[in-house]
Amino acid sequence: MHFVRGAQLKRAYDLAVFGSGFAGSLIAMIARRQGLSVVLLERGKHPRVTIGESSTPLANLLLEGVAVRYDLPAIRPLSKWGSWQRTYPHVVCGLKRGFTFYHHELGVEDARDPEHLRQLLVAASPHDEIADTHWYRADFDAFLVKEAEAIGVDYLDEVQLGNFVEGETEISFTGTRAGETSIYQAMFAIDATGPRGFLHHALQIGETSLPDYPATQTLYSHFSGVGRPESAPLHIAHDEPPYPPEDAAVHHVFDGGWIWVLRFNNGITSAGVAATEKAAARLHLSAGERSWHSLLELIPSLKKQFVTARAEQPFTYVPRLSFMSSRVAGRRWAMLPSSAGFVDPLLSTGFPLTLLGVSRLAEILGRDWSSEQFQLDLQSYADQTTSELLATARLIGALYTNMNNFAIFKSLSLLYFAAASYSETVRRLNKPHLAQSFLLHDHPIFGPASKALIDRAMRITSDEESACLSENILRAIEPFDVAGLSDRDRRSWYPVKAEDLFRSAAKVESTRGEIEALLQRCGFYRSQ
Repeated sequence: MHFVRGAQLKRAYDLAVFGSGFAGSLIAMIARRQGLSVVLLERGKHPRVTIGESSTPLANLLLEGVAVRYDLPAIRPLSKWGSWQRTYPHVVCGLKRGFTFYHHELGVEDARDPEHLRQLLVAASPHDEIADTHWYRADFDAFLVKEAEAIGVDYLDEVQLGNFVEGETEISFTGTRAGETSIYQAMFAIDATGPRGFLHHALQIGETSLPDYPATQTLYSHFSGVGRPESAPLHIAHDEPPYPPEDAAVHHVFDGGWIWVLRFNNGITSAGVAATEKAAARLHLSAGERSWHSLLELIPSLKKQFVTARAEQPFTYVPRLSFMSSRVAGRRWAMLPSSAGFVDPLLSTGFPLTLLGVSRLAEILGRDWSSEQFQLDLQSYADQTTSELLATARLIGALYTNMNNFAIFKSLSLLYFAAASYSETVRRLNKPHLAQSFLLHDHPIFGPASKALIDRAMRITSDEESACLSENILRAIEPFDVAGLSDRDRRSWYPVKAEDLFRSAAKVESTRGEIEALLQRCGFYRSQ
């Protein structure tokens, strides 16, 4: 251990967790339930506003799974809109019934779109009761910290970390709080401080590039007074969408970028733009609020929603959005996926990636960490985290490339929705061996097929190639499609239907009876 003048020695812990966002608090709670002594350290103070707010069915299933497995009953109600509202109505969140995408040509008034050529609506639930949520992180993260403290996690905020030393049998580091510096020791450390976080700097870990991924920037804030459109901007009156389109993660896509709109039930709306460097320069995103208003002028239907909107916090501009660490774990430390890398908010991939990492690290922590197997498992965790980040970047990079070719953008998106819905279904059937990786990227059939299709999407040069690729994508997802995504008659609107699961029973190695039992268990038939 390095001697630090004036520092006092704190008691040693089994586990130190850096960062008290939702993932840091969650892994701290799990470790405490496993009988470990845990200290959770936070640079800031709760409540605090941050983005990374939209959950998915797979993310909520993983959250529910760790709550059940590790005896965290206070967490389980947060996995569904209905149980959340009944149990914690004071913890702010938003209703998320699905994913809504609209395509715009900047500077052009939106026209009616009876064939849904410029839209994609993918439902995630059949009704509100079991719907997903947007997590208002100021409330959500603060709630989890309190729960961590309640079960015996030692929590300290406003701590400046430094002097991290990794030894053979322990790690040590300093923490300065209220002018007093202390030395901490632990058997193991987990970094949940986010991209380019504490261990990235303390260990001088390098960054690695995401292959074929464009450099991107983002600008965002939280707003009050955001209106709802009188009708969804791109469909006609007699159409009936599979869910209210605004009760979703709403994506407004344009050439080179996209805007998100996420509504919370306290009158606040999270909204921002992510764009390639080329598009960001064209839109002058570095100018902050002024560029946001200029962008709204180019999308008339969206501008109407923000006429009375007011930013409730200063705009945040991030000149480098994507990130991947060249190391994910060492002998006595590991990064959660949220610290190991970040791709883009598009498709809400961050939560499931991180919760998969939490689940895997929780299993590793449950084993003897002085054994050789622990180190092998840790390396396997690091390799899997890296490969899943790369697979995610590969898909989202292709989506950015095709934001001006919305037909291909929609088709590529189906690769995500097919893999995600298949993974959720087999996990609910207690058959996780059928989908062990995010986006099924290491599946012997789906993985190579998806990669080849994504590679083709990066090199589209004609309408004929686009049409051919879209057909090939539908054929590739069909053996894994449990959500009717390969049904051409649905014209880019995909509801959640029990019939789709019944028809797909063989794809998930199940019977109709097993599917029926699944639907009953998860509350599928509950009336709205």
